[in-house]
Amino acid sequence: MRSVRLFFAIALGGVWAFQAPALLFKLGVLHGDEAPYVALAGLGGFSPLVAALIAAKVEGPGKARALFAAFRMRAGDAGWYLAALAAFPAIHVAGEATYRALGGSSPGAWLYLPTTAQHVTAMILIPFVEEIGWRGFAMPRLTERYGVLRASAVVGVAWAGWHAVMFVLQGFSPLVFAASMAMIFAGSFVFGWLFLRSRGSLWVAVLAHLGVHIDNPTRALEQSVTPYLVFVAASIVAWAVAAVAMRGRSAAG
Repeated sequence: MRSVRLFFAIALGGVWAFQAPALLFKLGVLHGDEAPYVALAGLGGFSPLVAALIAAKVEGPGKARALFAAFRMRAGDAGWYLAALAAFPAIHVAGEATYRALGGSSPGAWLYLPTTAQHVTAMILIPFVEEIGWRGFAMPRLTERYGVLRASAVVGVAWAGWHAVMFVLQGFSPLVFAASMAMIFAGSFVFGWLFLRSRGSLWVAVLAHLGVHIDNPTRALEQSVTPYLVFVAASIVAWAVAAVAMRGRSAAG
């Protein structure tokens, strides 16, 4: 587990270190042009990939190369690729449908698709640089040691912590910040279930993450917090369902 601890130290320490100047600028400690601080914070987003490569290299020859070898597509997983891509949009739509059925006021949109070049770039790039670390490196090793449920929880805590400064920089209110932490932790169990059912497919993890960016209810926050909170509630329900499913499958195994 030394390599996994090293991975988490570099992934979290790296992103926080790169985002610290932007945070200090936001707090009024640093001054001047904001652009260099924002650019530096953006580079911190690559820390899971860098951490995975370094930690794998520490494990021994060929381990870093094996991370990318996991991108080989398997014909039998085609259905899981589609399921992964649709997972989080489906969770959002189900939550929105339930909210409307219960008579909720101010319903949000059914989908919040990318509308800018920045959104599209993030949708394509972020799943790769994050998932090679979270689900490509950490998840298999933690699952082998602790089982998929505990592995999902550990990755979920780290994943949420990795986003913490990012959300502060985005100006999230305390309510939205707490909801976002809960959503990411809950989402880790959905990823864990997909990981289990697809036999650890890295492509499934990447496509599930891409699905989060295809339909991203945080884009509703400028108008109303309600659609995002509906999505968070739906994600928590999905967490419970995924946890029960994984527990049952582990017991059956």
